[in-house]
Amino acid sequence: MSDLEPYARQGFGAELPLPAPYGLLIIDLVEGFADPAIFGGGNIPQAIARTETLLATARERAWPVAHSRIVFADDGSDANVFSLKVPSMLTLTERAPRSAIVPTLEPREGELVVRKTLPSAFFGTDLAPWLTFHGVRTLLVAGAVTSGCVRASVLDAMNHGFRPLVVSDCVGDRALGPHEANLFDMAQKYAAVMPLERALQAIDR
Repeated sequence: MSDLEPYARQGFGAELPLPAPYGLLIIDLVEGFADPAIFGGGNIPQAIARTETLLATARERAWPVAHSRIVFADDGSDANVFSLKVPSMLTLTERAPRSAIVPTLEPREGELVVRKTLPSAFFGTDLAPWLTFHGVRTLLVAGAVTSGCVRASVLDAMNHGFRPLVVSDCVGDRALGPHEANLFDMAQKYAAVMPLERALQAIDR
């Protein structure tokens, strides 16, 4: 018997209907997470490349688009438990090059940029009311890292009543084990999880 058998037997992993309107959230795809010498590595570069296609599609379809960045105060006065666990997060300040969104995903006028000091793009930000104002019901999610800020944001999206659709080849992590484990867990409990091509097919149906 597979050690995953109880999930199916207990009713986890049901299909999640994905009604329109749609929106896109791109989490922390900034220079620091693109660079394996800072916060990157693993399959994050591939996720960035696929997210370029996803972002272009969202813009073509006029979906609301939101981006998030981790931004701490220059003097570290807003340090918190997250930065105690990962002190180098405090280097992500407003003007630090490592905190800038990668050029290929640079936000356009009308797209929301959320600044945060905690993993979730929702906690203590205006993201949820902004998405609600734009009528979003199903929220496509891309970004980094799968086991951290992506997962935290997906849970909060669900908690706010949005239906998360994690685009599995548009999210990345610095290690593949946590990436794959968290995709599995989100698919079982919190979100729809599928690669970009299949996600667009599901939406178009």
